[in-house]
Amino acid sequence: MASTVLVVTALEDFTADKVIAALNEREVPVVRVDPADIGPVLTFAARIGQDSHTWRGRLRTASREVELGEVAAVYYRRPTPYTARFWHLPVQQRDFAVAEARHGLGGILTNLHGATYVNHPAAVTRADFKPAQLQRFTELGLQIPPTLVTNDSEAARKFAAEHSRVIYKAFRGLPPGEDGHTGAIWAQRVDPDTFDDALSVTAHLFQAEIPKTGDVRVTVVGQKVFAQQVAAPDGALDWRRGNWDDLIHAPIAVPAPIEAALHSYLASFSLVFGCFDFALTGNGDAPEHWTAIECNPNGQWGWLPDAPAITEAFADILSRKEAAGHDAARRP
Repeated sequence: MASTVLVVTALEDFTADKVIAALNEREVPVVRVDPADIGPVLTFAARIGQDSHTWRGRLRTASREVELGEVAAVYYRRPTPYTARFWHLPVQQRDFAVAEARHGLGGILTNLHGATYVNHPAAVTRADFKPAQLQRFTELGLQIPPTLVTNDSEAARKFAAEHSRVIYKAFRGLPPGEDGHTGAIWAQRVDPDTFDDALSVTAHLFQAEIPKTGDVRVTVVGQKVFAQQVAAPDGALDWRRGNWDDLIHAPIAVPAPIEAALHSYLASFSLVFGCFDFALTGNGDAPEHWTAIECNPNGQWGWLPDAPAITEAFADILSRKEAAGHDAARRP
């Protein structure tokens, strides 16, 4: 019976380190691999044919070796982009090598027969679009902020006129600059008088500001739910913009209808795990106090006070001590 857990991530991954340590304590075989290492320190050979309807072969890293058929679960975290491996090549050669590695090695790693994926990268991709998230929230009966996605300055001004305060949010973080460092654009209030034709260059997300009493991060792993109220010491609109070590946390109970909706949300996107952000408009006791903001299908949780319990929840699923809660954990 397959028993190995394959952890697909970059070398420096504090969150994955926690889960690997928990699996090691349980004496579960673990192999860590970063696909961008493809080359002399990462080799693989996979075969399929009429005599074998699933991929069979071996993957070797500098320190580990695994038979593909022995992989029972895949913790797909944050591997290094293939472009980092081939950045030194001329553009055409680089793009070709990246595509070949992604479709070849990546195609094997995302199609391991019978393996439980947490989460499958195809599922993460589908669930990573904020318009899809917001629509699914409403379909499940969750409250969301009034939202406009547009590149039309007139539509943006009209939307702002309908609401007392409007917030702008970026869909994604800033890509790496010439120095290789990434960045972020935090949620921020915007002045509609600044809207002009420059908005037509790309898409923008505007939301009515919720008169919130607090923020909540809900981490769902399989059937386990962990919720923490989060506040920045300076009361910043977006608590992510400051020093996370200074954040103020307090556990909070999730109303049963909200919890049920979160499980339904994950199942609908074939996800096992997700980090949900909510804005509270009351003390949180009633479902109507909870306004859904977004769900990160590959979010960070290692910084939360309940990280030890979350770690064990991941280890339970990856070691198959606990079912993921639905068949969505399998390859989509």
